[in-house]
Amino acid sequence: MAIETLFSDVGAQALGSGLAAIGAGLAVGLAGIGTGVGEQGIGAAAVGATAEDRGMFGLALLFTVLPETVVIFGLVIALLIMFI
Repeated sequence: MAIETLFSDVGAQALGSGLAAIGAGLAVGLAGIGTGVGEQGIGAAAVGATAEDRGMFGLALLFTVLPETVVIFGLVIALLIMFI
């Protein structure tokens, strides 16, 4: 049975908006969880490397920041879902 037969035009549009909001939330949430899991080992190693050699701070900071771009990509996808 098609969705058009179950809902009116307004109801189908509301259902589509709700599902888009759920998809946007999943995009940001799952990207954040994945980044957190990936960053836990990187952060521990970065702190250890910086404790041994202060010159490693810049490289450790770079490696710590790299996974956070995944969250930015998730946010961009969420914005695309919600506004386009």
